[in-house]
Amino acid sequence: MHWMKGVLAMSLVTSAMTWSDGQAAEPEIPAISQAMQSFVEDKEIAGAVTLVVGPDSVEHVNVVGLADVEKETPLQRDTIFWIASMTKPITGACVLMMQDEGKLSVDDPITKYLPEMQQLKMKDGSPVTITIRHLMTHTSGMSELPGGSAYTAPTLEAVAKEYAKLPVMFEPGSEWKYSQTGINTAARIVEVVSGMSFDQFVKARICKPLGMKDTAFYLNADQMKRLTNTYRVMPADQDGPKRLEEATIRILSGGTAMNRDRFPAANGGLFSTADDYGKFCQMLLREGRVGDQQLLSKSAVEQMRTICTGDIVTGFTPGNGWAIGCCVVREPQGVTKAVTPGTFGHGGAHGTQAWIDPANQVAMVLMVQRANFPNSDASKVRQAFGEALMESLDRE
Repeated sequence: MHWMKGVLAMSLVTSAMTWSDGQAAEPEIPAISQAMQSFVEDKEIAGAVTLVVGPDSVEHVNVVGLADVEKETPLQRDTIFWIASMTKPITGACVLMMQDEGKLSVDDPITKYLPEMQQLKMKDGSPVTITIRHLMTHTSGMSELPGGSAYTAPTLEAVAKEYAKLPVMFEPGSEWKYSQTGINTAARIVEVVSGMSFDQFVKARICKPLGMKDTAFYLNADQMKRLTNTYRVMPADQDGPKRLEEATIRILSGGTAMNRDRFPAANGGLFSTADDYGKFCQMLLREGRVGDQQLLSKSAVEQMRTICTGDIVTGFTPGNGWAIGCCVVREPQGVTKAVTPGTFGHGGAHGTQAWIDPANQVAMVLMVQRANFPNSDASKVRQAFGEALMESLDRE
């Protein structure tokens, strides 16, 4: 942990500095800030908020770039982002809370809670047994709804009934295929056993105790003002240089983030800030503890960071396995080459990322909003963040 001392020393030095108004400056790791600035200047992203936390501390925060390119509105630390699939670890925590309370087991068949799922069959008509663990590790084989109808149902109950009509693609547990359907089905089970809608469950059981005041499936009017625009990169051509073009958030189906006529998409429907998500990461670094409260049991946190997919090839980048709701780095390489084995977390479709390193007691949160990364899990923005952090920590 010699390099952790380096970042703590850096934090102490930087925290001792003050702004001109006498307010203490936040700690900053210059290599991270410089890397993000270069991506903004190259029009790879419009802007970024980067955050590094320890279990009870902030070790780095930096904000660079724009929330609205046309209006030249700068990003702020409390800017809200669509975090997409970074919702999945939160869903995993919700499932495991219910297991902690004895209301379910991740090894239960889903038909125990959702009788309509008894009609699920393989394409050849043979029966299947899908468990909650299969749902949360993308090994269920459940099919997806067509893109145009994937997010139009008003409730999880309604969309789960549609999922039940689809064929199962492979024997559950035999393969890995990223499944939005599976995660949303697990959230529906949370609704059944808790007696609460999933959005209310997340608000009451995750956001409120953690103080995540700007994390929600449905934004209010004040939060909408702080929601960043989404951009795609348009390459240079005969009409002009490389540029950023405004894009949309597909789960909204043409509506706004305030609209409630859509189900709370447990697979990727949350909006959040860097600080809010950092609080969730800190809870996991503290083995599930929030103050004097054990929000998640230590065994539940262990299930979120322990690979349970065996030797099945998983993920959108090599060297990973899957735990309950989380990707786990088994063999660092490529975009993950700088991180420590056992680091776990999740990214989002528009480039966001959270990695939690339990061995070194540090977590990194990246908030960007770009629609057309060739592979957002392998983006050079994510890679540069991780490498800049680890290089800075390793200097001591």
